[in-house]
Amino acid sequence: MPADEPTAAPRAARHTFVRLLGFLRPYRTSLIVSSLLAIASQIAGILVPVLAGVVINELQGGADTSVLALEIAAIIGLGLVRGALMYGRRTISGRQALAVEYDMRDELYSHFLRLSFGFYDRSQTGQLMSRATIDLQSVRFFLGYGLIFFAQHVVTVVAVTVVLFVYSWQLALVALSITPAIVLIAYRYSRVSHPVLRDVQQKLADVAIVAEESISGVHVVKSFSQEERRAETFTTAADAVFVQTLAANKQRALYVPLLTFLPLVAQALVLLAAGRMVISGSLSTGAFFTFNLLLAMLVMPLRMLGMWIGQAQRAVGAGERIFEILDEPEEIADRPGADTLAPGPGRVVFEDVSFGYDAARPVLEEINLDIEAGHTVALIGRTGAGKTTLAALVPRFYDIQAGRVLVDGRDVRDVARRSLRREIGVISQDPFLFSTSVRDNIALGMPDAPHEAIEAAARAAQAHEFILELPQGYDTVVGERGITLSGGQRQRIAIARALLIDPRILILDDATASVDATTEARIRSGLREVMKGRTTIIIAHRLSTIALADEIAVLDHGRIAARGTQAELLEESAVFREIHEHGLLQQVVAG
Repeated sequence: MPADEPTAAPRAARHTFVRLLGFLRPYRTSLIVSSLLAIASQIAGILVPVLAGVVINELQGGADTSVLALEIAAIIGLGLVRGALMYGRRTISGRQALAVEYDMRDELYSHFLRLSFGFYDRSQTGQLMSRATIDLQSVRFFLGYGLIFFAQHVVTVVAVTVVLFVYSWQLALVALSITPAIVLIAYRYSRVSHPVLRDVQQKLADVAIVAEESISGVHVVKSFSQEERRAETFTTAADAVFVQTLAANKQRALYVPLLTFLPLVAQALVLLAAGRMVISGSLSTGAFFTFNLLLAMLVMPLRMLGMWIGQAQRAVGAGERIFEILDEPEEIADRPGADTLAPGPGRVVFEDVSFGYDAARPVLEEINLDIEAGHTVALIGRTGAGKTTLAALVPRFYDIQAGRVLVDGRDVRDVARRSLRREIGVISQDPFLFSTSVRDNIALGMPDAPHEAIEAAARAAQAHEFILELPQGYDTVVGERGITLSGGQRQRIAIARALLIDPRILILDDATASVDATTEARIRSGLREVMKGRTTIIIAHRLSTIALADEIAVLDHGRIAARGTQAELLEESAVFREIHEHGLLQQVVAG
């Protein structure tokens, strides 16, 4: 309800703040030690002006030179002790800050890897990268340093206030008279700065999105001469960051000077009142000197209050964005009691399967398809018929809304994902290669595979010969996404990668679409060998690839419209004849 909106944001911010503090739990000891060191250093700092006041009083009274020397030595000693305490505090808190950032980044990255395909379908890479970098740094600085500074300043304010009352309760009341105004302004600043600083974090993520897309798609940008337009898009996003950051700075420019000015007002009032007391003889010169030194120590924490609030609000805003990811449910998770998939021939059965990326708009409806072990079925249909989606349900990249998908009689939802996917080799139309060696890319699913097995998989994928021609052979490092290789070479390495794990089920999603006819013929020859004894699902638009299949299943508007051999479908299926006659199946001629 609208009436709840003013309280909802602070409540959410407090909840996020508490959750952020939870990351400090493993470092309670270091947090306590660094806090104690900070407190001790501040107490040492307070004792210095106290001793200085004593020295001034004794100078006026004609004190012994040896006593003065001891007192001055004590002041120097306190300075050295304070320096050592500050060094220890900074060392410990710095390590703690990095450890917290490490833990958060590790948890966030691990959660990224556990999230489903559906999450990444809805998300932008730049947004995710921003949360894993910029937002984490904001949280790290606050948890590692901000809290220590806050504790240090609180101790300073409390300790100095006590000492001020000891020296003169009247002057202490004068000094603290301005406190209610400071608290009110600080509270107001914290309320108005949170939404603005959170929006700054979001705008920074938008900049990251534009940069990431422009860099990743630089070939497309240059192919269509869109450099200027992408530059304008980036400028627009950067301008939004500028405008929002400027708004945050305007808030800071308004509130921080106020928080800085008010303590100075208190200091001026104290100087006036204390000066009168010195003149009247009710306050010694040493006490006057000490009181003002201590008051100056009180000014700094109060001045830093605005900065600390801004830092805390930025961290809370960043934390909210991080927790949005960490709170994202694992849509595809192992069920309690899920076990490994027992050895089997690789039979795949779809029983009354219905699925939609949006439950209100089904992509597949009441699919019934039985693929015998060792058989090859080609899925064909118009664009958007659901071919790739149907194949993606076998390794459980998505969970169905109705029905069952069975592999060797087991519902895929009852099998541990790792075990299930270890038995399924997926080769997509647009293979992704990592920026590492050819060997490591092929051995992705079996990092400890011997070279002989890697080479055998490469030979089966018709990749061995071109790999040997690379500068370092199997040890050649490919560029990002395999950019230094041709499309056909990337595809053959991807095929070798799938074959190396020796899966009982193969899924070929237009796996030969990016290779020329001659290379496709060679790959088909290799695939015929590796497909023997394996259940294979082929998604293809080339008649030559479909020829590898034992039978064809025609999808139309999310349903199985027909099933049979090519000859049978040409005779019996109007949908297949239309696809065939309108050139939606490509006849590729080698040459």
